Amino acid sequence: MIKGLRHLREFERSLIRSTKPDWRKNLEIASALIEEAQSLGVFPPKNPLEGLDIDIKFAKAINSVQTTPRKNRLRAR
Repeated sequence: MIKGLRHLREFERSLIRSTKPDWRKNLEIASALIEEAQSLGVFPPKNPLEGLDIDIKFAKAINSVQTTPRKNRLRAR
């Protein structure tokens, strides 16, 4: 269990803000992940449309959630 979780989160945020993205390193990591997936035989997928219906349902569910309350809801209460 991590004690002082709030301090850890503050440290992580400040580290992220102070560190510039290293695009070359990120590209190398992505390339290595693709190579590993290919060596495992899971990329590219045999049927790229497999599971698309589930992804669409998931996206609809996520996009239907309101992030800010409507003014009408506040007045009704």
